[in-house]
Amino acid sequence: MIAVTGANGQLGRLVLQALADKGATDIRALVRSPDKAQDLASATVSVVEADYNRPDTLAAALKGVDRLLFISGSEIGQRIPQHTAVIEAAKAAGVKLIAYTSILNADTSTMILAQEHKATEALLKTSGVAHVLLRNGWYLENYAGSLGAGLQFGAIAGASGDGKIAAASRQNYADAAAAVLLSDDNSTRTYELAGNDAFTIAELAAALSSATGKDIPFNNMPQDAYAGVLEQAGLPKPFAEMIADCDVAAGKGALFSTSKDLEKLIGHPTLPYGDFVRAFAA
Repeated sequence: MIAVTGANGQLGRLVLQALADKGATDIRALVRSPDKAQDLASATVSVVEADYNRPDTLAAALKGVDRLLFISGSEIGQRIPQHTAVIEAAKAAGVKLIAYTSILNADTSTMILAQEHKATEALLKTSGVAHVLLRNGWYLENYAGSLGAGLQFGAIAGASGDGKIAAASRQNYADAAAAVLLSDDNSTRTYELAGNDAFTIAELAAALSSATGKDIPFNNMPQDAYAGVLEQAGLPKPFAEMIADCDVAAGKGALFSTSKDLEKLIGHPTLPYGDFVRAFAA
């Protein structure tokens, strides 16, 4: 049996569909609120409660599971105890393989966001359970807000300078996770998952300009100033500061890699950023 945590989220739903498309017939969707995820249930997918903050639900949810896709929690600052609970429950349940969604270049990344991923990777290493580190790069979808702001205000703001970003679509990452879950390989291994078509935010802005016929430049800002812009746009201060930190780290290469692991897992090149921008503009 294959189980997917966070199955009601954007990535989780795509993974469930990818597994079904590839012929998986025994899938368990682990969700915090089953009553809000009954649309996931099918002849091949069962929906069960699994709350990262309630370890008793994890033990029951993981019983009989062979391979687990462990999608990292979304509560930044709370993920270490949450992730510890998932890993301990999986080990107790006899899960043979845990695939964890980490972050690109986790072992060297200077991002604040990477800290909990590094800690989770260490927990997996000491767990004794075979595991796969799916070090996902940025989702192209992460830039929908920036593109929308570019259209609204006539410029895209950021703090990444000339840093290259090897992003791919959420679907690309979902397909890669499904491929790992359906493989016969139970060995511990790491995949650096990066898009083929890396770009700077200035190039992203140029693609939006081309797609719309408007002049939409990239406004590169100091970290504090960019965090202030995000806060003024309505983001909570801690979240705004984290995004600005990610941008600065991206400017230093944290979100870039020449790895072809993602392309190899999905069997084709990743979605080009220009295609994503044109689809957004349309």
